Amino acid sequence: MTHIATIFKDLQGAHVELTFGENRFGMEARHVLVVLKHEGKWLVTRHSVRGIEFPGGKAEEGETLTEAAIRETIEETGVTITDLVKFAEYVVMSNVTFCKAVFTGKVFSIEENPQLFETEGAFWMTDEQLSNCDELSFHMKDAGMVEIRKWVDSYVS
Repeated sequence: MTHIATIFKDLQGAHVELTFGENRFGMEARHVLVVLKHEGKWLVTRHSVRGIEFPGGKAEEGETLTEAAIRETIEETGVTITDLVKFAEYVVMSNVTFCKAVFTGKVFSIEENPQLFETEGAFWMTDEQLSNCDELSFHMKDAGMVEIRKWVDSYVS
């Protein structure tokens, strides 16, 4: 059953619809977001322009969403993840409308000195640190992230 958790405007004014369950948007997701909590801390990274955010990006040609989620997480944090679960999708309706699949999973390994792309690597933040962080990307400050974090918290509990 599809459940729309949140319909809102993001901080850039785009209309966003977040749903948990099957895709109801009629649009194929080609972007991924990985929201992972490990040993009580959230896996985040610092993007050079946007700030602190969950790892993610766009699937490459011929790549599945799961493969993209694994690759993006490794490239941005040096963390290899397994047991991925796609639990939500959201559509951002702006100049370029797109659909993003949201995943969680488990940590398989953490590379000490990874080769990184576009980010400063893995940071592990508690709930309090994440909630009080003044360097969050605008993506991390919207109503959808509150619902996504709640879902992951209930999943890992």
